[in-house]
Amino acid sequence: MKLIEAVINRFKLEEVRCALDEIGVEDCMESDVVSHSHQKEQVMFFRGARFVANLVEKVKLENIAADESAGKIVEAIGSIAKTEHKEDCRIAIHSYLEAI
Repeated sequence: MKLIEAVINRFKLEEVRCALDEIGVEDCMESDVVSHSHQKEQVMFFRGARFVANLVEKVKLENIAADESAGKIVEAIGSIAKTEHKEDCRIAIHSYLEAI
């Protein structure tokens, strides 16, 4: 079994959900995460001080899948969520010993 973790941009979430539904993924855990990135640097002012905010809100998807279907899931997420920026989609695959 494999544990698939993907951190994607929030605006791609609905498309990824639909793609996972099409290949038969019934259960997927979603979490809100904050990523430190230089992709969306915004200049902000707080109490007269100027600083650069480079935190981006993203969504983390986690799924436990059989070895045979892990490739399909990674392909479905990657084909939709990947863009020209490497920060837009990060996918990690871990071996998973047991699921109850």
